[in-house]
Amino acid sequence: MYQGNMSLITNSKDLKTFCTGLKKAKFITVDTEFIRERTYWARLCLIQVAGPDDAVAIDPLAEGIDLAPLYELFLDKKILKVFHACRQDLEIFFKEMNGKLPTPIFDTQIAAMVCGFGEQVGYEGLVNALLKKTLDKSSRFTDWAQRPLTSKQLKYALGDVTHLRAIYEKLSVKIEKQKRGAWIKNEFKSLIDKENFITRPEEAWERIKLHTHKPRVLGVLREIAAWREQLAQTADVPRGRILKDEALAEIALHSPTTKEAMSKMRGMQHGFAESDKGAQLLDAIKRGLEAPEKTLPHREPRAHFPPGLAPTIDLLRVLLKLKSEEHGVASKLLASAADLELIAAYGKEADVPAMSGWQFKTFGKEALELRDGKLALAIEENKLKLVKTG
Repeated sequence: MYQGNMSLITNSKDLKTFCTGLKKAKFITVDTEFIRERTYWARLCLIQVAGPDDAVAIDPLAEGIDLAPLYELFLDKKILKVFHACRQDLEIFFKEMNGKLPTPIFDTQIAAMVCGFGEQVGYEGLVNALLKKTLDKSSRFTDWAQRPLTSKQLKYALGDVTHLRAIYEKLSVKIEKQKRGAWIKNEFKSLIDKENFITRPEEAWERIKLHTHKPRVLGVLREIAAWREQLAQTADVPRGRILKDEALAEIALHSPTTKEAMSKMRGMQHGFAESDKGAQLLDAIKRGLEAPEKTLPHREPRAHFPPGLAPTIDLLRVLLKLKSEEHGVASKLLASAADLELIAAYGKEADVPAMSGWQFKTFGKEALELRDGKLALAIEENKLKLVKTG
């Protein structure tokens, strides 16, 4: 029952009361607890929400509870929804909210990366650094589907949203003071791109490593990966429970067309070839083998850069570290290893974030100048610095 501060909500009436009380809040903090080790879809077990005064845990497994008031709150554009490392939370809500997402959002992990707290800083690290507190993480790997929840579990779960209020406020002050609001705006925008959360079986093959670019082999891989994805979704089991990625890659390469040939494939479970699933897999292989040439997928081979490019990439890597430390921003927000290769090879024509926006001003401009010989790296009084050339 909802009884004010630090409570568990298990019915629709109390949830509606709580959500109504938050309609004038400027921001709320949100976290979830879920399990997915044995399922394809994450099973939502608990939703924690904190407003200015109250923090509650909402039990989505409670019989008869209607979460509509909460999801209406998530869609209220006047209220900022604050998460930490929200990708998995958003994936869950995208499914639970029938293709909609909480908006607007603020991710404290990204904000912390912009404020100099390193790469993918954890929640516990922020609590230590900003609030000078230590979290009790002993309930971290508990079974959140079990009922009743213990007081220790609830205390742990609620701590994730109560501390988040103070973390958000402190990071907001830092971002405002450093005038970096524009730096995080696009990062947050990309987080709520619905394409991140739409799973298309026909695209499942793209995630599987295969050391060939032959269209026919890729055509078979596309069909069998789509079959596995659809089966995993329907049965709500992890992909690997049906067949591992390595087994799919091996099947695509050799394309067995009989039960006997399939049973000899590496990674094939005993009896799989003779089962109904085995028959379905053979049908998928056949579809891939018989697909018209013009419909076969293509995978671009890794770009071959001009010889002698490695030293330039190394210089750009040093510059990236220098600018990251100088501006107090995580290097991954400026450029990735692949981005550095493209900048080294193509200069301003490289299609990377560092060639526009705040990333260009912070790193990209000088990266081009270093690449083109207009800047050089030097050491002065044991410190690395940039110097103009010519």
